[in-house]
Amino acid sequence: MALFSKKTTTSIDPVQKELIENAQARVRQKKNLYRHFVAFLAGAILLIVINQVLNVGEEFKPFETPWFVWAILIWTFFFLIHLINVIVMSKFMNKEWEQKHLDRLVAKQKLRIAELEEGVQVSHPLPEKKSPILTDPNTSLDNQNTPL
Repeated sequence: MALFSKKTTTSIDPVQKELIENAQARVRQKKNLYRHFVAFLAGAILLIVINQVLNVGEEFKPFETPWFVWAILIWTFFFLIHLINVIVMSKFMNKEWEQKHLDRLVAKQKLRIAELEEGVQVSHPLPEKKSPILTDPNTSLDNQNTPL
């Protein structure tokens, strides 16, 4: 019976898992971009219909241009920013880019810490530890100074 069979778990290589997660994130980015585009088209059509058919905002014409044109231009600007972010910026500033810069910063920090430690050792060296001389070989360091 397959109903009561034990489940076998397969382990995924960490590199492969990271590739899958990156691919899923990229798909989500593109999916959200497509949703934004569809909302932009539907919204632009709705704004045109509201202005032309219902005559909403006829008295408001900054620079002799209907208000819906300005609204669509502003929305176009935000859509283009989203488009550039998804298509252009994600190619240059992806996970590999982040990891490369993170590794570079960590290396700089380690180098700076090593320089600081070296400077501290030069300016304030630790005193050399001398081993205490025990008079009685049966006495340990812990009970030398303890009163009875």
